[in-house]
Amino acid sequence: MTDSVEESFAEVRLAAGGLFVRGEEVLLVHTTYDGGWEIPGGYVESGESPAAACRREIREELGIDRHPQRLLVHDWAPSTDDGDKILYIFDCGALGDEKAIELQTSELDRWQWVRVDTLDDFVIPRLARRLWHAFRARLEGHPLYLEHGRTVLAHPGTDVALPSWLDRQADRDRHLG
Repeated sequence: MTDSVEESFAEVRLAAGGLFVRGEEVLLVHTTYDGGWEIPGGYVESGESPAAACRREIREELGIDRHPQRLLVHDWAPSTDDGDKILYIFDCGALGDEKAIELQTSELDRWQWVRVDTLDDFVIPRLARRLWHAFRARLEGHPLYLEHGRTVLAHPGTDVALPSWLDRQADRDRHLG
């Protein structure tokens, strides 16, 4: 039993990232601090909204000023190592002039367009699931609530035609749960 009610409250870290899409590809950045691939983004600072953090991180990491256009994914991702996190992915539209990218070299060493159906070759499984769902939410036009990168709430059907490669049984089962 806790001494006070406040001790039982969750302490959650928030992070926000921006999804840039070009056809069937998403933009990934390669980090220098752990050698992995991510989408542009990072942790939300105290008093900052997730959308504002996404904009700030894109400006810092890519050197472009981009307002998030809409929320795609809200993912609750608890971890015994890192603690509870809520991760947001925002649709940031088309990238535009790629020559305008100026990478934050203290954190990133390159960027690349990656087909959504090859994400497993670049990112860890839980991020692959999250990005698949973000891509899907962008196509379907509504945000998704996730837990551990998996849908837990039913969402309305849609008449949007999904790409045939997104509906491959093995990929769908592995990523979209």
